[in-house]
Amino acid sequence: MEFYKKLKEERLKHNLSQEELANKLNISRQSVSKWELEKGYPNIETLITLSDLFGISIDELIKGDAFLKDKIIKEGKLGEARMTDKFKWLYVVSSFVVVFWLFVLPFKNPSSLTFGIINFIVFIYFIVILNYVKNNKKKFFN
Repeated sequence: MEFYKKLKEERLKHNLSQEELANKLNISRQSVSKWELEKGYPNIETLITLSDLFGISIDELIKGDAFLKDKIIKEGKLGEARMTDKFKWLYVVSSFVVVFWLFVLPFKNPSSLTFGIINFIVFIYFIVILNYVKNNKKKFFN
């Protein structure tokens, strides 16, 4: 069964109006109407909430709707790409901070050996932290 039919069937089975369902999902009634008219689809978070609300699996909600299954798969792949992009930006920004800290600041106060030692420690710290984040990026960006 296609998603829009299953959604309406479950909504009616639970004696909910479109307005009541929308309130439970913290969305507009128009969104629910749009889904039931096959003019749009919810995001994965809303599908999970619908699944919990109706007491059925996500698989039962989307099984007969090939377009929605493809949409969810594509969103998942885009999410992985975004995670990678976030990591790249974190790495680039952190690298600029380290370069600034190591190569620009010491010239403003070159007589301080302590400052140089602190720079070296900060540099090692950033390398360790960035490698940790790189190796555990799924924990940081999910």
